[in-house]
Amino acid sequence: MQFTTERRLDDGVLEREFTLGEIPGTLWTPGSTPAPLVLMAHNNGLPKADPRLVARAGYTAGRGYAVATIDAAGCGDRPRSAAAEQARADLRRAMRAGEPVDEMLESFVGPLVENAVPEWQTTLDALLELPEIDGRVGYSGGWTALGIRLAVAEPRIAAAGFFAGGYVPRAQREEARQVTIPLLFLLQWDDEGNPRQRALDLFDAFGSKEKTLHANLGGHTGTPSFELEDGCRFLDRHLK
Repeated sequence: MQFTTERRLDDGVLEREFTLGEIPGTLWTPGSTPAPLVLMAHNNGLPKADPRLVARAGYTAGRGYAVATIDAAGCGDRPRSAAAEQARADLRRAMRAGEPVDEMLESFVGPLVENAVPEWQTTLDALLELPEIDGRVGYSGGWTALGIRLAVAEPRIAAAGFFAGGYVPRAQREEARQVTIPLLFLLQWDDEGNPRQRALDLFDAFGSKEKTLHANLGGHTGTPSFELEDGCRFLDRHLK
């Protein structure tokens, strides 16, 4: 792992970009370390520099956590294949036309998840060798499909917070039954791109004995800011 940039934020959080082979990422660490680690991914591989992810990461680091995110293959500054770009274009066209897109999402998101999981595990291996990281590991993010797959495949993850705002392939909906760690699930009640009943069915499918659903009125990007604080309290209970 090689750190390439470094800057100190106003609240004492240190933000550093890194590369790990071909994987670019960002690590935020609090002023007081060592700290528990939170892996934070954005919806279906959106870039790590997305303002909403950066805001959540900075806030969480300010609450005493090391927070890491990486760009999925074909996202952010990583090279994009012609096939993936065509799939994105076809998906955008279908959504604008109001056509059914579930099968398109299935064929697009499924491979993204399968490709991303090994990279996240490689990143986790490297992060846990750093002296500023110590303690348990959590997952937080809008890429619920990735979080489900990691929670099943990676025993080092002790708790997870999911946003019910992205498409979850059928394989991960089935795997949800194998998720047994404590879980916080955020649902926007009026999310135009995420059928409410499908999100409720997913919550019901999780095998966790401790799982909490927070539902708020509003569309896809309308998650209330107080959920950041509630999310950190959830992490406090299980990672500290």
